[in-house]
Amino acid sequence: MAIEVGQVAPDFTLLDQDSNSVTLSELKGKKVLLYFYPRASTPGCTTQAQGLRDSKAQLDSLNVVVLGISPDTPKKLTNFINKQELNFSLLADEDHAVCEKYHVWQLKKFMGKENMGVVRTSFLIGEAGNIEHVFDKFKTKDHHEVVLAHLTQ
Repeated sequence: MAIEVGQVAPDFTLLDQDSNSVTLSELKGKKVLLYFYPRASTPGCTTQAQGLRDSKAQLDSLNVVVLGISPDTPKKLTNFINKQELNFSLLADEDHAVCEKYHVWQLKKFMGKENMGVVRTSFLIGEAGNIEHVFDKFKTKDHHEVVLAHLTQ
């Protein structure tokens, strides 16, 4: 069953790129853009992360915390952050349990092969901890613009 607007965002605790625990429910009082992406340092994921990096000041002014989640290790996330000079936290969901909670761990087809993986999706979580919007139709290069347009409408 898909995550829907209005429902309470499933809580979780994951390690960030510095192996610090981050718990979603501890961010109540702020909006959270929770974005799920397949793999650090791949072309599409890099483009998406750079757009969010370059929009950080605007997102901060709107009280939005950005958290990226992928099935990568904290070490791989550290390398991605350093190489791309990212200015927000990335979280390691190595066993994809949080991806499964948010129903973004799905069967994907690529070049004739089927594999389980992350379907690129973002969730805007409101100050009270409820899902405000689900972004699931965007191009990686436009993701930050789609999010900002929704936040400022």
